[in-house]
Amino acid sequence: MTFLIYPLAALAEIAGCFAFWAWLKLDRSPLWLIPGLMSLALFAWLLTLVPSEAAGRAYAAYGGVYISASLGWLWLIEGQRPDRFDLMGAAICLVGAAVILLPART
Repeated sequence: MTFLIYPLAALAEIAGCFAFWAWLKLDRSPLWLIPGLMSLALFAWLLTLVPSEAAGRAYAAYGGVYISASLGWLWLIEGQRPDRFDLMGAAICLVGAAVILLPART
């Protein structure tokens, strides 16, 4: 379930933040803030569904997924293809997320 929650949370967070970006940087209507705030609330709720005894650990592992999803947004929504350094950085972050998330803890 976690492997579904994290990508959905990343999409919700990136979309919500992009709504603010669009309003402030792209001169879009302030009405963009309404779905942006709803998307950010959805993001926060989704992270509460991650099975973890500590919020900080759930957030730390999520960081790698967020970075990777942000590069997907860069490519699919903003039309800028990630370069090899972007991809190497995302791979390193995903390995770090796996190190945090996957071990059984006692």
